[in-house]
Amino acid sequence: MALSFKFDTEPRNQVLFAGNSSVKLVILNRPHKLNCLNLEMVSQILKNLRMYENDSSVKLVILKGNGKGFCAGGDVVSLISCSLIGHWTYPMKFYGKQLILDHLVATYKKPLVCMINGVVMGGGAGLSMNTTFRIVTEKAVFAMPEAHIGYFPDVGASYFLSRLPGYFGEYLGLTGTRLDGIEMAACGLATHFVHSTDSPFKRLEIINKCFSKGTVEDIIHSLENELENRAEEKWITNALSSMCFSCPMSLKIFLKSIRKGRIQNIEECLYRDYNIACHLNRRTVSNDFYEGSRAKLFDKDNKPKWEPSKLELISEEMVDQHFTNITDDTWEPLQLPLRSHSPIITACRL
Repeated sequence: MALSFKFDTEPRNQVLFAGNSSVKLVILNRPHKLNCLNLEMVSQILKNLRMYENDSSVKLVILKGNGKGFCAGGDVVSLISCSLIGHWTYPMKFYGKQLILDHLVATYKKPLVCMINGVVMGGGAGLSMNTTFRIVTEKAVFAMPEAHIGYFPDVGASYFLSRLPGYFGEYLGLTGTRLDGIEMAACGLATHFVHSTDSPFKRLEIINKCFSKGTVEDIIHSLENELENRAEEKWITNALSSMCFSCPMSLKIFLKSIRKGRIQNIEECLYRDYNIACHLNRRTVSNDFYEGSRAKLFDKDNKPKWEPSKLELISEEMVDQHFTNITDDTWEPLQLPLRSHSPIITACRL
């Protein structure tokens, strides 16, 4: 992949810290990039959240983002660029610190409120979905579309998505479907919305029937059968279209990961995310993450050439390899600090 790189000049204060002695504000301030997280931002947030947690005068911490989004994820373009011109371990050092931040948020000892008034995806979901309270507006948009670029829904998604009603988490992770603020509140991703409304989840019965299947192939087959009898259900067509566009390896990795996450704690999920991410960045099994990033983020031709190109060409051994430790002298496993506070995920059981 031959690419030319252009590095933008960043504003000095990419995260703003405000408030008073009792209430602290943490404001993501990279609006021209939809507040995508980089190493400096993660480091600043981590440092200040730790400080606030140990300050007895601080009673509440609020997270929000400037501009049109809360946070559209990690800065994948910069990380891929670093991998291609240097060593793959630098992006993983950033990613490891990001997971430590997500772990701190999930186990925070004080009320942590996230205000979402726009896009929240990928790394932004990892930062927000494990907070004590998640307040959304009509402008909120949630999605985990990582499989479209040959990656997988990570940053603890196998934990917080697996705790949604029925198999709604599998549906979101495998299809990358977008939810608005009302839908986020209805399924439990958000704890509060600006005004009340009826639940829009009439599709949940079909989702549970199809996305509870044991393999990605069976899920697709089940959706196709439903479509034959429910041609008017456009969301089924959209789900199938999205999965057909997505990286086959990514779909299989995520399904295995979220099924493990249903019976694991946040630490186990984050450790697994780190190992999988290392394999994808190191290209242990395939080049799909780099190829997907090329097609979606660099060349923007939206024509990724996945390898293997079909679900049936992917063996169980190929998938399992992503869940193992890396065999490289320069690799170090993720180290999460010991925390006594357990996260509480609230889901609306429809």
